[in-house]
Amino acid sequence: NHLNECNRAIDYDSTNNRETDQMRLLPLDWNKLPPEQQAVLEAIEAGPRGTSRTGIGKIGPFGAWVRAPSIGLEAQALGATIRYNTSLDERVKEVAICTVGIFYRSKFEYSAHRSLAIKAGVSAAALDQLAANEEPDFTGPELISHTIASQMLNQHRILDETYRTGVEAFGEDGMVELVTTVGYYCLISLTLNSFEIPLEANMVDPFPDATTIDT
Repeated sequence: NHLNECNRAIDYDSTNNRETDQMRLLPLDWNKLPPEQQAVLEAIEAGPRGTSRTGIGKIGPFGAWVRAPSIGLEAQALGATIRYNTSLDERVKEVAICTVGIFYRSKFEYSAHRSLAIKAGVSAAALDQLAANEEPDFTGPELISHTIASQMLNQHRILDETYRTGVEAFGEDGMVELVTTVGYYCLISLTLNSFEIPLEANMVDPFPDATTIDT
């Protein structure tokens, strides 16, 4: 029935440009998208993300957002700005993003950004400590970023001393960018978890013991 159909998973099959059973959303035929959905897909793949991977608009949160064009078009644009057009150092951004992904146990998000964080120069050992719920050996701006993200997630605010430290390190404009980055990747992580977006074949499951609610 329709409910069971919705609770199946979908994954992208590049062989026939269709989706296969792996997640909660109903499959799309990427060759027959309505114009509004096609516009979202083209905006994602024509932007800076598209240079890193063919078909990126069909995976992760982007595949979900294509289904809701008015949300998806604006959400992907905000994400592109956060990823590619802020004053923040890549290590600062990636530490914040990984902190969010681990908080939500978002498998796709953390797996994707762990690789990006290491590429940016973040310690793999520190990221592994973070994933294991241990105190990570971050220092300098990376530690400040992690502390800010952690306080936002756990206390729903930033403590005064931490805020002052953040402004000294990143400037007021950088703090706005960092807070927005944390909020955006909360949206990403919740989207991935809510629709049970599967890992890509080349991704390592960072939380193999994590279970999802049986619907």
